[in-house]
Amino acid sequence: MELQKQNFIRIIKGNQGIVRSLCKAYYIKYEDQRDAYQDIILQLWKSFDTFRGESALSTWIYRVSLNTLLTKVRKERKKIITEPLLISDLITSRAMVDDDRELLSVVIQSLKDVDKAIVILYLEGYKNKEISQALDITPTNVSTRLNRVKTELKAKFKNHHHEFK
Repeated sequence: MELQKQNFIRIIKGNQGIVRSLCKAYYIKYEDQRDAYQDIILQLWKSFDTFRGESALSTWIYRVSLNTLLTKVRKERKKIITEPLLISDLITSRAMVDDDRELLSVVIQSLKDVDKAIVILYLEGYKNKEISQALDITPTNVSTRLNRVKTELKAKFKNHHHEFK
């Protein structure tokens, strides 16, 4: 048991970047990100024995993480019914967004769940085939969605940069 625990900790430390990126994409507040991260780690630990090695370990971690987040987000949406949050509501002045990285994070948060997942994996350096395996969609679907999202992101960046000039 102790060896399994040490192995799990080593694996999580080696793959925590993707888990943290997912949490940041789905939650704006740090406290919410931290809670989601803890939920994911707990779910990974619970299902650690079920990893069969049929995919890369990082792919399995991504799948468990994404499924945990999507379940958490769905439950939260059922609890609280609110108006959708618009990017323009989040950004009221240029000072609130110091650089393009923060703006990218805000824009990514506004994407649909699957598109958000595709962008995060793409930014983490995953290839379309790996993304398709992680999300259980075809590589062609990944390419199509990625091109649409790139176009959407470019337009949003252009609009926001134009708004603040």
